[in-house]
Amino acid sequence: MATLTIRMSDGEAEVAKRFAAFEGKTFSEFARESIMERIEDFLDVQELEKAIAEDDGVRYTLDEVKSELSL
Repeated sequence: MATLTIRMSDGEAEVAKRFAAFEGKTFSEFARESIMERIEDFLDVQELEKAIAEDDGVRYTLDEVKSELSL
């Protein structure tokens, strides 16, 4: 497992540590989850942009979908 160093002001560190404690997490857990959530958000935006670029504009009503699925 890798160890990373995060540089922040004393004030920022105190706020981050208190917030982690408030959520019942260690600072390490909070930092790890925050970093991974940021990466996931970025990847979600990339996926959305790709879907928008590939969108052919065709839309289906709920009834059409149900009919296609024989529901």
